[in-house]
Amino acid sequence: MAKRVYQVWKGKNIFIFNGRLVFGPDARSLIVTLSLIIVPIVIFCTNVARNLLHELSANIEGYAILVVAVVLTIYVLVLLFLTSSRDPGFVPRNSQPPDEEIGYDSSTSIEVGGRQTPARRLPRTREVIVNGVTIRVKYCETCMLYRPPRCSHCTTCNNCVERFDHHCPWVGQCIGMRNYRYFFMFISSSTVLCIFVIAMSALNIKFLMDDYGSIWKAMKESPVSMILMAYCFIFLWFVGGLTCFHLFLIGINQTTYERCRYRGVDRPYNQGCLKNFTEIFCTKIKPSRNNFRAHVNENERRPSFGLTSDGELAQLSDLYGSRREKVEDDREIGGNLLKISQRPEVEDV
Repeated sequence: MAKRVYQVWKGKNIFIFNGRLVFGPDARSLIVTLSLIIVPIVIFCTNVARNLLHELSANIEGYAILVVAVVLTIYVLVLLFLTSSRDPGFVPRNSQPPDEEIGYDSSTSIEVGGRQTPARRLPRTREVIVNGVTIRVKYCETCMLYRPPRCSHCTTCNNCVERFDHHCPWVGQCIGMRNYRYFFMFISSSTVLCIFVIAMSALNIKFLMDDYGSIWKAMKESPVSMILMAYCFIFLWFVGGLTCFHLFLIGINQTTYERCRYRGVDRPYNQGCLKNFTEIFCTKIKPSRNNFRAHVNENERRPSFGLTSDGELAQLSDLYGSRREKVEDDREIGGNLLKISQRPEVEDV
């Protein structure tokens, strides 16, 4: 019986429901992320929102606070699911290198007929034109393909990802072309949820101050409100700062990876702030290049690797292959986004 693509997938991904959902190798971190969201919201609804409902004499405002908290939380969880459970833009591999001009590496050799012969290898880079600018794309020895522009190999998932931004350990998935929109909506809606909980907890303290005449007595009466305010304030710095950082990146049409690797280098993707935002939020998300549920013999066709008239890549090579070690640590990029501007510029390898 022929195996399906997800059963022989060479990346480190985790597939469930027969390949319908795909997660990163660190998907267990989702348990932590879910706990950080759900637990404080349950405490908020059972304590602060209930107190506000009593203070407002069960008016519609009190019920509205509870409904908004629940709806916002569900919205955040749905966005988290869409971010972490879909193909972020994996470029298919191939079992052999593409048909390119092969050079010879004089530094390595193989023995043929008793004589040492230089080893054959593909050129390490090739040039393509994007928006009138010539850029170099590199050959990935792991996936055996010339990476499309803005594509990078994630060392955590062991896949090349289109428009690679970073690997996010909090969602257990790479952030790329097909899930970046949902990732941004996830962190921005989490920011709104933190602000909402802080504001409603402060309102609860205010009502208690009116009842007991002192802020200290109010804090003693509802320590949960103070704990939630402190908790959400800490996380607001993280998700809020991340939201602002990605608003800046979207405005200049840059990814986190490009910001780290090519800081100070002009990139040909900036089309102006309005068009940049339109590209992220108002364009149709491209379908996945991988049919994980297809049988292996149905997924062996190799699309060509060509350029459109404006220099954009029209199609990608369908490529699989050997492994090489990569110096960049994508997990570190994902875990330290707020500090990324402080990282020294390094040469792309």
